[in-house]
Amino acid sequence: MKEWIDKYIKYLRIEKNSSAHTLTSYRTDLEQFLAFCSAHFDVDIKEVELKKIDRLIIRLWLGALSEAGLARSTIARKVASIRSFFKYCFVRGAIEKNPAHLLIVPKKDKKLPNTVQVEEIERMMNLVETGTPSGNQDKAILELFYATGMRLSELTNLNVTQLDLNDKQVTVIGKGNKQRIIPLGEKAIQSIRNHLKTRTELYGKRTDSDARKALFLAPGGQRMYPRRIQNLVKHYLTMVSEVTQKSPHVLRHSFATHMLNAGADIRIIKEFLGHADLSATQIYTHTSVDRLKKVYSKAHPRAEN
Repeated sequence: MKEWIDKYIKYLRIEKNSSAHTLTSYRTDLEQFLAFCSAHFDVDIKEVELKKIDRLIIRLWLGALSEAGLARSTIARKVASIRSFFKYCFVRGAIEKNPAHLLIVPKKDKKLPNTVQVEEIERMMNLVETGTPSGNQDKAILELFYATGMRLSELTNLNVTQLDLNDKQVTVIGKGNKQRIIPLGEKAIQSIRNHLKTRTELYGKRTDSDARKALFLAPGGQRMYPRRIQNLVKHYLTMVSEVTQKSPHVLRHSFATHMLNAGADIRIIKEFLGHADLSATQIYTHTSVDRLKKVYSKAHPRAEN
């Protein structure tokens, strides 16, 4: 089974263009399941046979996860990992029956996304000290996140050639290598232009052919990596907001929420975010309704006792 897990992860990385986070999560889930099977069959991990795994073993594993107190959202992701893996193995003839075919994904607890206020976004942008190559890049990263709502992996993978500043747009390569075009606002365009003027000054010893194509560069001169951007966003959000989560995803959520609050069509926001299904975008309507209720309670003369 272990060799098929390796093949599957390679398939996700090369053919599906999955994010580093997805690859790590899926490998962790599958290796945890492999360890459970190893204990169940009382054999070494390397000796677990894929063909011997049936629906009952998978259900026993999920039961153990539930008893361990894991959140439904975590279990749901692990179910998704297992279903996807066994579908891959079945399609490629590694097994005659798919034991995870009818596996039900537990409903996730709906959590409203963390967002920051428009005023806090403005203060954050004003805090960035530009005029240096690193400062120009920091500002461009923050502006681009908020202007487009793109994912962290999409931003780190951006190349200069994906920008079309004359037409005020950027081409993003999302999940499954799907391309989408997102408009750019004037503030984002100006920040990107400033960054491009000093971008080559960020080249270093680790600047290779890939880094020369990359829009954003890490301190060593290589293509920018996720952890560096996460720390950057956290640094600036900490200075302007009390929001509990301070990550690039908060800027993505804020982009969608602020667009919706300003009257943008949710179907358009879906396209900007790169969601495959509208149901994934619907959560932002809850945030908008929640805001409307607060406004109502403060503004209507008979809303409160």
